[in-house]
Amino acid sequence: MVSAELSEREKTVLRYVVHDFIDTAVPIGSRYISRRHEDELSLSAASIRNVMSDLEYLGYINHPHISAGRVPTDLGYRFYLDALMQQEVVSDKDQKAIRENLGGADESEDLFRQCSKILSRISKQLCVVTSPQLSRGIFEKLELVQISSNRLMVIMSLQLGLVRTIMMEVETEIPRDKLEGLSRFLNERLSGLSLEQIRESFVDRVKDVHGEGSGLIRLFIDSVDKLFAPQRTEKLHIAGTDAIVEQPEFDDPKNFRGIIELINNEEIIIHVLEKSGQPTGVRVTIGQENDDRKLKDYSVITTTYTVGNVEGRIGVIGPTRMNYARTIPLVDYVAKTISEMFSSNLRS
Repeated sequence: MVSAELSEREKTVLRYVVHDFIDTAVPIGSRYISRRHEDELSLSAASIRNVMSDLEYLGYINHPHISAGRVPTDLGYRFYLDALMQQEVVSDKDQKAIRENLGGADESEDLFRQCSKILSRISKQLCVVTSPQLSRGIFEKLELVQISSNRLMVIMSLQLGLVRTIMMEVETEIPRDKLEGLSRFLNERLSGLSLEQIRESFVDRVKDVHGEGSGLIRLFIDSVDKLFAPQRTEKLHIAGTDAIVEQPEFDDPKNFRGIIELINNEEIIIHVLEKSGQPTGVRVTIGQENDDRKLKDYSVITTTYTVGNVEGRIGVIGPTRMNYARTIPLVDYVAKTISEMFSSNLRS
């Protein structure tokens, strides 16, 4: 453990360097620490300077340029996160704002959209929320609607209000009574199964159907992957572009271009969120810990929320100089709130 390499004095000075740099976005000098924390820290500026030299030698802080100030490195932030940080409690004001915004959503996709907006507004970072992965969603019912003479819309309802809509091509217009009859049949055969289970067993579940003259059963068999396969990517809800570009880091045109490119690259964002992995808890990757080089100057905080037996993901992306003590519990609180809201809907 890296904690064995630091004395209590070194830990204290590192904590102040991290706190003050997060607060000011300006490299931190020994004299600044001595003056700002003189009531809590009985060390002279010279003593602090010596400790900072040791911390720099160990790789926890460095000089960003020729100045007396230091900034935390990725290693410094990681040590702070694992050994020094005390998470803040989400304020009553923030809790109320989150619940009011999420509670006002009319449908699930609107809830996820509002989730990204309120989290970005409070955290001042870029926030991403994905719709749940539907492959394990539990099928409740489907409805067949003829859109035109050769187009059929399949509206598939899953537990907890999740809806998936698929368009299918048909050779001719199909009478309404046949559509309703097939809907009833499929609802009886498939209700309570996950989409994954339906995809794997659909042919066996409908093989005893005879005399279905419209050819719809054959169409469903031929389209089973389209209808019941997992989505290639989840739907992304991204918010906070205006907030994050106001951070001092993005006064540099190069950094500004970098964050805009990142926002426009959904593949990277999806990959980052998928790395959250665990169904519970919050995961933080800092700078070089991120796999993609485009994220080497950013920290990513991710977690999952649950909708019945399916999961979606929440992520916050910002400069490594982000307020971890405040943002981590915020992400966790939002994820738990979404899960609780869907759980309450299920019980009611």
